[in-house]
Amino acid sequence: MRITAKTKVCGIIGDPVDHSLSPVIQNAAFEALRLNFVYAAFPVKDVEAAVKGMRSLGLRGLNVTVPHKQTVIPFLDALDDHARLIGAVNTIVNEGGKLKGYNTDAPGFMTALRRAVGEVKGKRIVVLGAGGAARAIVYALTQADARVSILNRSADKAKALASEFGAHSAGSLDDLSSLIAATDILVNATSIGLPHGIQESPVRKELLRKGLVVYDIVYSAKSTPLTELARKTGCFVIPGTEMLLETAIVSFTLFTGCDAPVEAMRRALEEDLK
Repeated sequence: MRITAKTKVCGIIGDPVDHSLSPVIQNAAFEALRLNFVYAAFPVKDVEAAVKGMRSLGLRGLNVTVPHKQTVIPFLDALDDHARLIGAVNTIVNEGGKLKGYNTDAPGFMTALRRAVGEVKGKRIVVLGAGGAARAIVYALTQADARVSILNRSADKAKALASEFGAHSAGSLDDLSSLIAATDILVNATSIGLPHGIQESPVRKELLRKGLVVYDIVYSAKSTPLTELARKTGCFVIPGTEMLLETAIVSFTLFTGCDAPVEAMRRALEEDLK
């Protein structure tokens, strides 16, 4: 790819981001459609300064990952309806200096989930976590009429999220042992298992069982501690790379206005994971 003075720059901000596969996926998509775009990863601790930089440098778009999905919002000019309702942003588009926030986590999560298990209406789903990604997931699941329980290290934060989105119940992570037997789908929306983070499973092996659907939105080149345990136990595993790809597809269209070259993006992801 030839970078010129007219090349439009996109990227991802977060801390950490050096494990991110988004540059691989998005640059493959730009190349497939011969678009004059480039995508890079930017490690960011000061999200306010990063957004000011986006505006002043004229970056076309940014994806936002942990820990900035909620804290970025005050520095944007507008939010789309879903991002406003969810209260978290993972995509920013620069339209002539006006920065608008979107949430592609919700549709990306649901597309991957429905492809794997079909509709989720009435399914008993436990979501671990109550941060930015969990907000999008709980919002999407309650909109789909799933029976959602939220568990978090801070039970108060889980209960507040459950009240906000109409989830069935909420509590602390310690409550999982009393819920897991009746659970259809277990979703890890915490950062546990993230590369350079806590390398352990958020769920003990004895709580897992054959046939349980385990969806870990954390991803790595191989397995996360949770997905490794889940596979050994006979669970049906949905890896975080599935959500990653689906969210990237939606973000690509927001950045470029073009339909995403899905197969090129999937091939690039699969090749990088080998």
